[in-house]
Amino acid sequence: MTESFKYDGNMGKAGELHQPASDTHPTMTTAQGCPISDDQNSLKAGSRGPVLMEDHVLREKLFHFDHERIPERVVHARGYGAHGYFEAYESLADITSADIFQRKGEKTPVFTRFSTVAGNKGSPDLARDVRGFAVKFYTQEGNWDLVGNNIPVFFIQDAMKFPDLIHSAKAEPDRGFPQAQTAHDNFWDFISLSPEAMHMVMWIMSDRAIPRSLRFMEGFGVHTFKLINAKGDEKFVKFHWKPKAGMQSVVWNEALKINGADPDFHRRDMWQAIQEGDYPEWELGLQIFDQQFADEFEFDVFDATKLIPEEQVPVKIVGRMVLDRVVDNFFAETEQVAFCTQNIVPGIDFTPDPLLQGRNFSYLDTQVKRLGGPNFTHIPVNAPKCPMRHFQQDGHMAMQNPKGRVNYEPNSWEGSEHNPRACPVNGYQSSSQSLGADKLRYRSETFADHYSQAQQFYKSQSDVEQMHMQSALVFELSKVETLAIRERLVSHLLNIDKTLAQKVADGLGLKKMPKAAEAAMKTREDLPVSAALSMLKNAPNTFKGRKLGILVSDGVDDKIFKSVTDALKKEGAYYEVIAADVGGATSADGKLIPAQQVINGGPSVLYDAVLVLVSEKGAKYFSKVPEAKDFVNDAHAHMKFIGYTVEAKPLFKAASLDDKMDKGWIDLNKSNAESFIKSLRALRYWQR
Repeated sequence: MTESFKYDGNMGKAGELHQPASDTHPTMTTAQGCPISDDQNSLKAGSRGPVLMEDHVLREKLFHFDHERIPERVVHARGYGAHGYFEAYESLADITSADIFQRKGEKTPVFTRFSTVAGNKGSPDLARDVRGFAVKFYTQEGNWDLVGNNIPVFFIQDAMKFPDLIHSAKAEPDRGFPQAQTAHDNFWDFISLSPEAMHMVMWIMSDRAIPRSLRFMEGFGVHTFKLINAKGDEKFVKFHWKPKAGMQSVVWNEALKINGADPDFHRRDMWQAIQEGDYPEWELGLQIFDQQFADEFEFDVFDATKLIPEEQVPVKIVGRMVLDRVVDNFFAETEQVAFCTQNIVPGIDFTPDPLLQGRNFSYLDTQVKRLGGPNFTHIPVNAPKCPMRHFQQDGHMAMQNPKGRVNYEPNSWEGSEHNPRACPVNGYQSSSQSLGADKLRYRSETFADHYSQAQQFYKSQSDVEQMHMQSALVFELSKVETLAIRERLVSHLLNIDKTLAQKVADGLGLKKMPKAAEAAMKTREDLPVSAALSMLKNAPNTFKGRKLGILVSDGVDDKIFKSVTDALKKEGAYYEVIAADVGGATSADGKLIPAQQVINGGPSVLYDAVLVLVSEKGAKYFSKVPEAKDFVNDAHAHMKFIGYTVEAKPLFKAASLDDKMDKGWIDLNKSNAESFIKSLRALRYWQR
C-alpha cells in the first residue's frame, strides 16, 4: 500500500487546505494590515447558514478582485516589457545638450515595452502587425520617452486620421471579429482609399511584420526630431535601434502555427533570454542632418510616411541599450507603464510633423483615462529617478503632494527645497521657429508623393522577400469579400511595381487588371535600391541566441548529442529536447536525456533549426506518430536546416520527404557538430 501524498498544511472539516503562518511564511493581512485567521472560509451564521455582511475580510477581498482590471490600451494592448540601461559610447555635446548624451560610458536606466498594435491583450504574439518599440529613459533631467515602432514609417500623415485607421484595423464593430488581423474588408477599404498608406503597406506585407523574436528586430523613432546644443545650434535627427543579434523573421505559415502552439512565443523568448543571462542588446543610431539637406531631400522630412535611406544619411551609432532584468510584477510595470511622445528633455525638441503633434496630445490624454487620473507619474515605473519639484497637487491616488505651506508661485516665502522656481538658464527651451502663416486645414503639396518610396522599398528586397510580400498581399486580400476593394488596392500596386501588381492580381484570380490609381504625384523612377531596407541582405550570419529543437528517442547516440549540445553552448545558442514523453529518453550508453517538450506539444515551428537524433526503433515508432511527421515536414517547408543521422530515414520516408532531401539536410554521420552549427548560421536554406 502506497503512502498518501502529504499536503503542506492542515485539512479543514470539509477537506479544504489551511496553510498556517510560520517562521518562513509571514502572517497574511488585509489591505488595512489586519491579520487574517482563515483565508478559506467566509463568516457564516452557523456551519451551513448565510454569509454575514460583517465579514470585512471577504468584502475587501471580493471588492479588490472586482476592480482588478483597468481599461486596456486602445492600441498596443498586448505588450511585454523589461528593465535595462542605456550606455553612451561618446559625448554628443557638440550636437545636443541632452544630459543623457554628455558623458562617455555613463549608464542611464531604461524601461522598454514591445507590443503589437491591433490586437487585444489576449491576442497571439505572431499576428502580422507593426510592433511597438517604446523606450523610457530615466535621465538626470527627467524622463525621455522614445515611442517608436519596428517600422520607420507609418500609415498616415496627419493625426486627424488616426482614429479612422485604428477603427478600420480593429474587429469590425457589427460582428466583433477578426481579432488581431487586418485581413478583412474594413481595413483594406480604408487603406485602398488612402494612397498615403502605400509605403507602409509594403512594410507590413514584408517579413518585418512577423519577427522571429522581439530581440531580432530593429526599432525606429519614426518622426524627425531636433537636437539642440548648449549654443542653441539645431540639427534634425531620426532615431534608430539596431539589434546586436541581427534581424530575423518567420514565414507566414510558420507564424500561423506558432500562434496555435505557443501564443506567448515572443514573451517567452524574451523572458527566457534574460533569465539565461543572454541579455538582448540594441545600438542606438542617429541620422543627423541640417536644414540644407532637408530642403534638398526628395521628400518632406516632416512626412511620417517617408524615411531617409541610410545611403543618403548614414546612421551614426552613439550608444547601446541592454535589457538585463525582467519585471517583478507584470501588471504593476508592463501594464501600468505610460509612454508619452511629449516626454522630452532639454536638448531634444519636436518638429512640425502633424502626426507627431497629434500624438503629443493624444498620448497624455489616453494615459489619464487608462490609469485613472493625472497622478500616473506617481506609479514607480513612470516616476522620474531625478528630483521632481513642482506645485501640482491632489487628484485621484496622489502619492505625494508639495510639503509645507507654499503651493503656488510667485510667492514671497523663504527659499527651500520645497519652494522651487523656474530656471531660465537650465530649464527646457523650445527651439525658435517663425510662424507667420495663416490658419489652414491643409495638406502640404510636399506630402503628395505616395508611391516612390513604396517602390524603392519593394525593389530593395531580395527575391525571396519580394515573393513573401506578394504572397502576403494575396492572403490578406483573399479575405476581403468585396471585389471592388481588392481591385482598388491592385490599382495602387500598379503605381508601385507592375510585376508586383500582376502577381497579386493573378493570385486573386482577377479577370481584368484595373487601371492604375490616380496619383497626386507621378512615381519617381530614379530612386536607387537601398540594401539597408532588406533583412536578408543584412543577415546576421550567427546562430547565437537561436534555438535548436532536438527530437530524440531511446537508444540515441549520446556522443553525437553531446558534441552538438557542446557546440551550441560554444556558439551561444540554446536547445530543447523533444521526446515521446516528458520523461525524456535513455541514450545507447544508458544516460538519461531529459526532455523539455513532448512531440505533440513541441512542433518544429518553435525552433530555428531541428535535429532528428533517434535510433532505428525510435524512427519506426515516430513514423506512426502524426506530430513527428509534421515536425519534419514543417521544418522542411519552412526552409529550416535539418540535421539527422541515418537511423532517422524511416521517419523521413513516412513523411514523404526521403526524395526531397537537399543541401539543407545535414547528415551528422558525415558532418561534425562544428560544421553543422556553422551551417545553421544562415538560419534558413532559402534555395529550397
